[in-house]
Amino acid sequence: MRNFEGIEIGDRRLVSRVITEQDVETFAGITGDCSPLHLDEEFAKKTVFKGRIAHGMLIAGLISAALGKFPGVVVYLWQNLSFLKPVRAGDRIEASAEVLEKVSERSELRLKTTCRNQRGEMVVDGEAKVKIMELESSGEGKTAGL
Repeated sequence: MRNFEGIEIGDRRLVSRVITEQDVETFAGITGDCSPLHLDEEFAKKTVFKGRIAHGMLIAGLISAALGKFPGVVVYLWQNLSFLKPVRAGDRIEASAEVLEKVSERSELRLKTTCRNQRGEMVVDGEAKVKIMELESSGEGKTAGL
């Protein structure tokens, strides 16, 4: 319980990453989401996006990395997301998770989750609930799914 007790409302964890062409292609290969919006520049130029875009879930996945910076082992319980703006290879994305609420008896946190691009524009907005499991030794946390 010591890891959970050290977390305060308003605490925030951040991760920043430049999204690369290789990230998009690897994500497509892993998930099987090979939409031409992500992989075919000529097709994507003819859409409302005017070019290839990264997978929304690739970008949202950076939130998981931010959650992993909390102490203990972070287990996702749920996440809601709104995708607000497209992200392209070359964009720097900062993912943030901020504690909104603590439920001490269950070691759960409700968090505001966002991703912003290098211009400070919010590209993903959401909220998550996680459970904090204790680690025997100190150190940075890990993120796990159920």
